[in-house]
Amino acid sequence: MESMAIVYTRDQLLALREPSLFHGARHEIPKEIRRRRRGRRAGTHVKMNRRRFKPVVPAVIMGNVRSLANKTEELTTLMNTQTEYRECSLLSFTETWLHSHIPDSSVAVPGFTTVRADRDAACCGKKRGGGIALYVSERWCNPGHVCVKERLCTPHVELLAVGLRPYYLPREFTSVVVVNVYVPPSADAEAAADVITTTVSRLQTQQPNSFCIITGDFNHITMDRTFGDFTQYVNCPTRENKTLDLLYANAKKAYRATALPPLGRSDHNLVHLIPNYVPIAMRERVHKKAVRRWTPETEQALQDCLGSTDWDALCTPHGEDIDGMTDCITEYIKFCEESVMPTRTVRCFPNNKPWISCDLKNLLNRKKRAFRSGDREELKRVQHQLRDQLRNGRDSYRRKLESKLQQDNMRAVWSGMKKMTGCGGRSRPIRGSKERADELNTFFNRFSSLNASTSSPPTPPHHPPAPAASQLTDLPPHEPPTPPHLPSPSNTPHLLGPQSITPPPSPTTTPLPPCLTVTACQVKKQLEKLNQHKAAGPDGVSPRTLRTCAPPAVCGSPASLQPEPQTGEVPLLWKTSCLVPVPKKTSPSHPGDFRPVALTSHVMKVLERLVLAQVRPVVSSSLDPLQFAYRPRLGVDDAVIHLLQRAHSHLDGGGGMVRITFFDFSSAFNTIRPSLLGDKLRLMGAGASTVSWITDYLTDRPQFVRLGGVLSDVVLSGVGAPQGTVLSPFLFTLYTSDFQHNSESCHLQKFSDDSVVVGCISGGWEEEYRRLVDGFVEWAGENHLLLNVDKTREMVIDFRRKRTVLQPLCILGRDVEAVEEYKYLGVTIDSRLSWRSHSTAVYKKACSRLYFLRKLRSFDVCSKMLGIFYQSVVASTLFSSVVCWGSSIAVSDTNRLNKLIRKAGSVIGCKQETFEAVMERRSLNKLLSIMDNTEHPLHPVLDKQRSSFSRRLRQLRSKTARYQKSFLPNTITLFNNSQCRR
Repeated sequence: MESMAIVYTRDQLLALREPSLFHGARHEIPKEIRRRRRGRRAGTHVKMNRRRFKPVVPAVIMGNVRSLANKTEELTTLMNTQTEYRECSLLSFTETWLHSHIPDSSVAVPGFTTVRADRDAACCGKKRGGGIALYVSERWCNPGHVCVKERLCTPHVELLAVGLRPYYLPREFTSVVVVNVYVPPSADAEAAADVITTTVSRLQTQQPNSFCIITGDFNHITMDRTFGDFTQYVNCPTRENKTLDLLYANAKKAYRATALPPLGRSDHNLVHLIPNYVPIAMRERVHKKAVRRWTPETEQALQDCLGSTDWDALCTPHGEDIDGMTDCITEYIKFCEESVMPTRTVRCFPNNKPWISCDLKNLLNRKKRAFRSGDREELKRVQHQLRDQLRNGRDSYRRKLESKLQQDNMRAVWSGMKKMTGCGGRSRPIRGSKERADELNTFFNRFSSLNASTSSPPTPPHHPPAPAASQLTDLPPHEPPTPPHLPSPSNTPHLLGPQSITPPPSPTTTPLPPCLTVTACQVKKQLEKLNQHKAAGPDGVSPRTLRTCAPPAVCGSPASLQPEPQTGEVPLLWKTSCLVPVPKKTSPSHPGDFRPVALTSHVMKVLERLVLAQVRPVVSSSLDPLQFAYRPRLGVDDAVIHLLQRAHSHLDGGGGMVRITFFDFSSAFNTIRPSLLGDKLRLMGAGASTVSWITDYLTDRPQFVRLGGVLSDVVLSGVGAPQGTVLSPFLFTLYTSDFQHNSESCHLQKFSDDSVVVGCISGGWEEEYRRLVDGFVEWAGENHLLLNVDKTREMVIDFRRKRTVLQPLCILGRDVEAVEEYKYLGVTIDSRLSWRSHSTAVYKKACSRLYFLRKLRSFDVCSKMLGIFYQSVVASTLFSSVVCWGSSIAVSDTNRLNKLIRKAGSVIGCKQETFEAVMERRSLNKLLSIMDNTEHPLHPVLDKQRSSFSRRLRQLRSKTARYQKSFLPNTITLFNNSQCRR
């Protein structure tokens, strides 16, 4: 019998269900079948919810409310219903429109302490409007720990500064200082900024370790140029499409901002600043490191151990195997070092200061236990002991540094000052796995694999036996034919003009260089100059061991520390490089965001210095005269001065313009071809054995990556000069010295791998400039140098009223981006030749470093130490390359820098030199240096200006004030005035 289906109607189904529950109610589950939840829920949101009233930095809600008294009820309702308001630490409001007839009880918010700064009509001249109010959460800070630091009411700014001591702060902050500001729309921007800057500077001087917040309605002014060490976090519109309400804090990555609806009918949105700061204790983990304690007894024991060693017994079994002998000697030295001085593992805490001892840590633990137990008497007693021991520890550390200063131990003094201030501290360590280290190693080795696939390694020339085992003798080189990929002196001038290339001297006319010798005495002298505090290379031999035990190690076995003269080989262990990725930006994500810095053996560095000292005189005549790097008495200032002098002198004539192309190479040192460099060295007159040794030095270089203590598994073989070695910069200057150009209208100048083409164009004639750029690009391709077109920039300086449309440069099929300003060798040059951008950047950087000077003063150190720190940290930033731009900046920029110098003088306690005095003194010294250096490119210009009747210089003709204020005309005037005073 077929079964019949049961069908229910809708009403019947609804009748079967249980009565509906109200919203949010749940079914009652019997206890015996209820699922047990074990453990605790994790996650960032859960942790923040548990500690919502204990934030790392205060959560802030800020805005312009316009009549706070009418919106108190709405604010109280928001406190009871909205999580953002209930968990907020600070409420910062401007334009409260409060006055003395409105009591605090009328604008009070339950659970918050009210601090007001009403508008004073007698001070600002206006009765209505204005007013500042700050609400401090009692769950975050005790009302007794709220202290008003400053109240100001002027026609240009209203200010309220409050000091707070919350229940919890990270160890790097001692207190919180909140500066609430309101700038009226009719205020003078410069006067308001001056008042705010002065107040904040004084508060930071009083409490240098405080977490400082500057918030309020700034209207038409901005403090980005003034507050160099502060970060502005409001990135959302606060009134229509404008951002008028700002918040500055002296900590990076402290907040993230979100917009909230306005309070009442106010025309400003509120802004919620959510804490995003990570304390140092959570940002950096505790790491362990192995240390050795050096004492006079252990040094003497190590010297005796190495001095009594039979080195011949270690070297003889290896014969001519230089790699085996080097490995054997290195392992023996490491064995002796470990036997005499065993290692000890120590733990390093990132937030511990050097004056924090074990007794202080025990007191901190006692304080925590007393607080949890509720024993107030014990808590007060421990707090007093902790305060006294902290003061005594800081004082003892200060006295220790002052005693080091009296002993002229400047390294210990500088290290102690950096620890006290936190200046130059370690950045956040880079962490990664072996897979990431292998990935970086492969990425850094990409040019070596390209070299191996496109060119064959050169065949080393044959060398006859050397007369002595300690000499590296250069034989007369055979005149090699010009390789096809190297531009010959005959066809290159046809490409770039008759004065473009200076051909290297012929080997037949160059006198033979003396024998390149590397003796045991030279090695010993260089070993004694090693910095014993440097890290050991891949061989594991510390520089302190080499420096301490140089006499027995070198005199006993000179062959173990020198290359083999007959084969021109370099031991494989000495060529091994440990690449340490250094981030180029704050948050690196791509392997290209890291710069590979190579750590090599210190013995190899000693040998490189010896080779460099003897090869440099041989090839000095072939170097590019416009190469400013790694040449005596030339540097960054000379390169910038030469570029600006050529541009100013051409523009002063009128009717012309200057086009400047800044080239950028991709990993320039790593793209050196050993075979091409060897051919160029032969043309410069270098000996065959030297060429063979340098070629072997650049080929088959093993490398691995160290990423946060993790070593890559893969060891690759690289080609080229790694960044961080002694010879790499000099070899690159030799590699690029065969392309030179210097005419009246165009020239190519270099500073290592920073190459610049400057074209002084008149009448729209750009053919030579474009030929020079195309020729340089073609030469770079022939020499396998990779141009990074994406980072290559062109800047046009043109002051003519009628400007023509310029055709952009095209390099490798892509147009070069034209920019209005470019940072060249640390100096920002703009297309108007005004130094506003550069002076602003210098001011902001100096302001941020002035904070460390204030922090050092809080330790009550002597004025001499403060002066040393000022000259090393603050003045080095203020007067960096000042001879290039100091005479051309505006008067307002000069006054701003002088004001910063006066602030530093008030912190130190003595008056410092003004900006003009330092600039004039350094400019005169630079001018005298150029006059005495016959190899300087500007020496002929000054030589023509010498007067035949006196010691003065004839002034350069100038039609514009812009040229008159530049380096040469301005410094010649200063020089002549100094001669008149004499």
